[in-house]
Amino acid sequence: MNLVVAMTGASGALATKLLMEKSQWPVTLVASKMGRVVYEQEVGPFAELEALAAEIWKDGDLTATIASGSVPTAGMVVMPCSANTLGKIACGLADSLVSRAAHCQLKEGRKLVLCIREAPWTLLNAQNAVNIATAGGTIMPMSPPYYMMKGRNPDEVSVTEMLGYYADHVLSLFGQESPKTWEDIR
Repeated sequence: MNLVVAMTGASGALATKLLMEKSQWPVTLVASKMGRVVYEQEVGPFAELEALAAEIWKDGDLTATIASGSVPTAGMVVMPCSANTLGKIACGLADSLVSRAAHCQLKEGRKLVLCIREAPWTLLNAQNAVNIATAGGTIMPMSPPYYMMKGRNPDEVSVTEMLGYYADHVLSLFGQESPKTWEDIR
């Protein structure tokens, strides 16, 4: 089974690359138009990210396998997840492959993790997050686990390292063992 990884147009695209590199599951990748744009602005050519995927779908292709709940997956991560995508999923809109695949995960009782990057939140964002959690999804704001740098000089900790710890935490929600946890550093 593949892990579905979706990217939308919020910053934090490096975390997606790190998650895909670390995933124990083959990755099915789908990105919105703005997800691709942001990736190229923040990280580099989108083709480099596509090279990490076992399967790639266009966001407009609602005939994709992941648009059906009958196709088993390990679950789905939307990273980064824009407020727009959060709202669409929370309201049950399935007008793109990202939102349709997320709907399939929820209706089939599979793990759906939305890695929200937007800040600050409006009341609408908070209400949409409540709707997702009520429907069985997990909201995981893109907040790196700062505790992982305990005892280290903050000037020597890179953004890549912090986002790597975050990616490990996201993958642990699907059952992948993290190489390092709070227990290791406390």
